[in-house]
Amino acid sequence: MEFEFTGRHIEITPAIEKMARKELGKLDRILDSAPMRAHVIVSAEKHRRRAEIVVYWRDKLFTAIAENNDPGQSIAVAAEKVKTQVLRVKERYNTKKRGRVSVKAVAPVPGGVIKAAPPSARIIAARRYRVKPMTPEEAAILLTDSDDQFIVFRDAETNKVGVLYNRTDGNFGLIEP
Repeated sequence: MEFEFTGRHIEITPAIEKMARKELGKLDRILDSAPMRAHVIVSAEKHRRRAEIVVYWRDKLFTAIAENNDPGQSIAVAAEKVKTQVLRVKERYNTKKRGRVSVKAVAPVPGGVIKAAPPSARIIAARRYRVKPMTPEEAAILLTDSDDQFIVFRDAETNKVGVLYNRTDGNFGLIEP
């Protein structure tokens, strides 16, 4: 990170410079050590010490101003304000990237085996059922004699279609509309 210091009515001491470098050095880890530039302006008016920090990173500009009796304290407060701005922008970058899948994850491995997607479920037409008119008792007799799990029949009394099926408890289930 490049630093530029400006003192207005105050001399920039090595202690002030060290404090600013220490506080703004934390931004290097947050912004992935990308090239950035910081301009620290310290001014003095009567008993107030004002610190203004301007950080340039990529196409972004972060600024913060803090006033206090101590120039070191005002630099720390201004640096904290810049840090919150940087974290907010960094979070926006991360949320934008979160939805995307990296190219490494999508691209096939050279010489590797590509797994095929499982086939989707298909409907296979089985044999046709002749819906015969009979009573539910007759349908139960036919179902016990066959290997089928169900039988479709037309009720002889009501002329409605019904389904008789084998239940897991050994009984028969009847579905009627």
